[in-house]
Amino acid sequence: MFELKKEKLKIKISSLPYMDSTLGLEKRVRDLLERLTLHEKFRLISGRKYWNTRKIRRLGIKPFTMHDGPHGVRPNKDGKIKTTYFPSAICRAATWNVDLSEKFGIAIAQEIRDVGAHMLLAPGINIQRTPMCGRTFEYQSEDPFLNKKLAVAVVKGVQSQRIAACIKHFICNNQETNRFTSSSEVSERALQEIYYPAFKAAVEEADAWSIMSCYNKVNGIYGSENSHLLKEVLMDEWGFRGFVVTDWWATRTATSTENCVNAGLTLEMPIAIKFNIFRLTQAYKMGKFSEETLNDNVRRLLRVMFLVGLFDDETSLPKGSRNTPEHQTLTRVIAEEGIVLLKNEKGLLPLDMKKVKKIAVIGPTALKKTHLGGGSSTNFPP
Repeated sequence: MFELKKEKLKIKISSLPYMDSTLGLEKRVRDLLERLTLHEKFRLISGRKYWNTRKIRRLGIKPFTMHDGPHGVRPNKDGKIKTTYFPSAICRAATWNVDLSEKFGIAIAQEIRDVGAHMLLAPGINIQRTPMCGRTFEYQSEDPFLNKKLAVAVVKGVQSQRIAACIKHFICNNQETNRFTSSSEVSERALQEIYYPAFKAAVEEADAWSIMSCYNKVNGIYGSENSHLLKEVLMDEWGFRGFVVTDWWATRTATSTENCVNAGLTLEMPIAIKFNIFRLTQAYKMGKFSEETLNDNVRRLLRVMFLVGLFDDETSLPKGSRNTPEHQTLTRVIAEEGIVLLKNEKGLLPLDMKKVKKIAVIGPTALKKTHLGGGSSTNFPP
């Protein structure tokens, strides 16, 4: 009996207009949004598990899945799923090769698809401001022009595979020390000339489908509830059409539920804190945010769900692949082109093998295989 009811539900859902891939993106989004109850909208805007949103079974909305990271897909923490470990962003930027960055975007999107996800939590495009930042290697450059050119290329590559690129961390998250509580005090000129360009270009030139807000405050206001940054700059000035997702657990420090909703924050990850059902319901009943504002936030998420094919036949989507010879070759090419010789005193290089008899490799990682990063940069190569 249960299976019969389940099959009838599938048939009913499949006949609804938003399930028709020929209807057109905006019409599909509007049709689905109009069918959602207020409670279902609340359920959609926070994570259920570490990498997933909640499903809405009544309407056939499957979990939307996302994974790190900047230079290799991390679908789990136990290392059972192996993925290609691409060179770090600082190495890729040192190639000064826009085409390679786009090819990298295509390749890592294929790996995201192969592990069953819909969004890559990358690229990281914060400006490299201090060498003491523990994540500087995840970012591309200290130069705004190079940074934006490569950001556009990566986003275009990723999204060509119908995988959402999530550019991060918006904005001025340029150090890790005290990142949950610090405030980046920055002038408008510095924002426009140094910190904005890569994000702006990724939105205006590559139509980035998602953006991750920062942990830190910017001029005294946390990134996840900063309406000036998210509404006025990102959405109104730059015309951003995607959705804003928090960095993981970032809303622990936000001041209120309504400030986040009204600022344009769409998705709270990995679980509901400010966007738990009780807090959302209370704030809504007290008139602290409108359903119109909520609808705009939800509409942005639904739009990306359609763009990545969440409601479409999987056979119509680009194929996924990982650890392929092509990806391994690309990894080597980026690594080779990214090598930078800072100084070559007394003509040491290239090595004269007639004179050099032995080369000493010294240090704790001389024999141990290592890969960079940890945290959001962890992945497990074959």
